[in-house]
Amino acid sequence: MSTQQLPVIVVGAGPAGLAAAAHLIERGIEPLVLEAGDKAGAAVREWSHVRLFSTWGEVVDPAAEKLLAPTGWTRPDPATYPSGGDWAEQYLQPLADTLGDKVRTSATVTGVSRAGRDRIVDADREQQPFVVHVEYADGREERVLARAVIDASGTWATAGPAGGSGLPALGEKAAADRITYRVPDLKNPAVRARYAGKRTAVVGSGASAFTALAYLDELAESEDGGGTHAVWVLRRGISGSTFGGGTADQLPARGALGLAAKAAVDKGHADAVTGFRTEAFERDTDGRLVLMGEDGRRLEPVDEVIVLTGFRPDLSFLSEIRLNLDERLQAPVELAPLIDPNQHSCGTVYPHGHRELSHPEPGVYLVGMKSYGRAPTFLAMTGYEQVRSVAAAIAGDLDSADRVELTLPETGVCGGAGLFDTPDAQQTDGGGCCAAPEPQLVQLAAPAAVSTAAEDASAGGCCGS
Repeated sequence: MSTQQLPVIVVGAGPAGLAAAAHLIERGIEPLVLEAGDKAGAAVREWSHVRLFSTWGEVVDPAAEKLLAPTGWTRPDPATYPSGGDWAEQYLQPLADTLGDKVRTSATVTGVSRAGRDRIVDADREQQPFVVHVEYADGREERVLARAVIDASGTWATAGPAGGSGLPALGEKAAADRITYRVPDLKNPAVRARYAGKRTAVVGSGASAFTALAYLDELAESEDGGGTHAVWVLRRGISGSTFGGGTADQLPARGALGLAAKAAVDKGHADAVTGFRTEAFERDTDGRLVLMGEDGRRLEPVDEVIVLTGFRPDLSFLSEIRLNLDERLQAPVELAPLIDPNQHSCGTVYPHGHRELSHPEPGVYLVGMKSYGRAPTFLAMTGYEQVRSVAAAIAGDLDSADRVELTLPETGVCGGAGLFDTPDAQQTDGGGCCAAPEPQLVQLAAPAAVSTAAEDASAGGCCGS
């Protein structure tokens, strides 16, 4: 069998992975999607209670929709906002069902290499197929040969720690019973009881932190949540960009989310502690947690800690593959300058494809959230454009692969996180180049608008570009 007759292995049955399969099928290429979870969209299901700030019109891939159409599937109202649960049940699962045996669940990829070649060997390397090692939930192991590998496994499984150095703070692991690294589902009675009337530290400055603050604000104002209070721990200072793009955001629900977090602070349900980099966790005599900063500051004791400091890619199963990753972000080197939060500014992230995602190992692509490494600014639309281009490149249609077929909305926030790290830094709100509907404060009877799998957003091309 020639390499061209082998399937393309797609790692992960999330939004980008399933979209990749749809685009490959459209090109007449056989995909095989390997998903570690027991269902498609397993990571998305873990934040099913969180609402996206992208509409249905922005989170359904065009090739996937074509594949679904013959089954009678119709896209929900494109102007409405799905929750993670909606996205999984009403789109991802039907798409996986349509793909049938091209999707295998409970299948964990443990290694990728060239057949008969470790990463050292040059001889005839590119003529060898890829070999993908798979472990199934029942203990079976398998090796699958592939013509190409698209890694869409995301970053959900590897959350960032509270420690300001990028490593867990001293005592962080020992305090695991009081720490969560996900936005809590306060609709769940058991989870709600954990935070009701308690003092909770929220560590982080992105969309997920906004969501947690907004949820705790709603809890504080509810009948069963009296005494609920949040302490917002920021590694940088408060500036014009702290609460996102606001009215300048071309995704109104995303702008509204930042305003909801600001309201929690303004109403006194949350206090902000700025320029604080967590060095250690200690317990007081009552067992509550005390966060200690690198500068020697000690915060007042808290009952719970919600750590939302971003995610990072798991590269362990790609150790025998020759990747070219940026030293800061662990993203492909050609993509990294476009998304580097040390220098990223509004309007600088444009849609990109196979060339920015390529590596010294031809035929391997990191797509979706994983392609951004540690950078947080990602939209589902970006992933869909990535896999469209990659599928075209694998099919040999470089004209299509090189064509840009997407314009992304702007955040309305200029400047990079690296520029904001100085506690006293003063930044101004940057305006997007296009008018956007003015966001309103989120009504938290329903989940606040935020995407976790499509974290934050890519600030990308202006209208008409």
